[in-house]
Amino acid sequence: MGLEFANPVGLAAGLDKDAEHIDALARMGFGFIEVGTVTPRPQAGNPRPRLFRLPRKEAIINRFGFNNVGVDAFLENVARRRWRGVLGINIGKNADTPVERAIDDYRICLEKVYAAASYVTINISSPNTAGLRSLQERDSLDALLERLTSLRHELSERHRKRVPLVLKIAPDLAPEDIPSIAASVQRHGIEGLIATNTSLSRQGVEHLSHANEAGGLSGAPIRGLATRVLREFSHSLPGTTLIGAGGILTGEDAAEKFANGAALVQLYTGLIYRGPRLVAECVSAYRAK
Repeated sequence: MGLEFANPVGLAAGLDKDAEHIDALARMGFGFIEVGTVTPRPQAGNPRPRLFRLPRKEAIINRFGFNNVGVDAFLENVARRRWRGVLGINIGKNADTPVERAIDDYRICLEKVYAAASYVTINISSPNTAGLRSLQERDSLDALLERLTSLRHELSERHRKRVPLVLKIAPDLAPEDIPSIAASVQRHGIEGLIATNTSLSRQGVEHLSHANEAGGLSGAPIRGLATRVLREFSHSLPGTTLIGAGGILTGEDAAEKFANGAALVQLYTGLIYRGPRLVAECVSAYRAK
């Protein structure tokens, strides 16, 4: 994407939604950090409880719903950081914005975060904001990417830098969805794709406590699903930077993502269960490949 990474192991969005802890997280050894998801206006997110651990399967179910301080306060936090590594900023829509007007929210966020971001991730795959995943459908996705890439052109001239755009997609795609999304990514010159967000599947956790809670499943049970989607996009998107996420609990899991087309990987749930040593394991797995 035209960026230089200290190493290919990053932090996924969702852990530091308000960009309050960038410097502390950077000390864990990440090669890049993604913060957010941030929305134009502050919002409280879904009612609590909204986070559930399934420790027997090294998994989490969450239904946070883009709780965040809003883009203006978020950028004040970003401005206070001392770390100057690769910083991704993940953007989304407010829950009360109708999906047919979602483009407006993404445009507001992109314009505001552009100068501060190393890259910007367009999050259209969280299962916890009503209607959001419908933006992955062909016509909606084309309309969204056309507007955002047009705005990016204006912003690149204004700020004298071209900030890469990354699309974050769901693991629950139907086989026919992948060629359609890949075609949109290529058509609009999107530089990267994150495979994947959390899953609506409950395969492998069906009988555990909290398994029936609404929300997105992450961690070890979705590793195979996320890797399959990554692999299919690797065939459809040669030349696009693919970021593997979903089910990375060991260095071997990271190696599997690299072997299936990922140039970079991101951690979230694995970090919760394994701690910072997982970052070093994944970096070592990359160097050994």
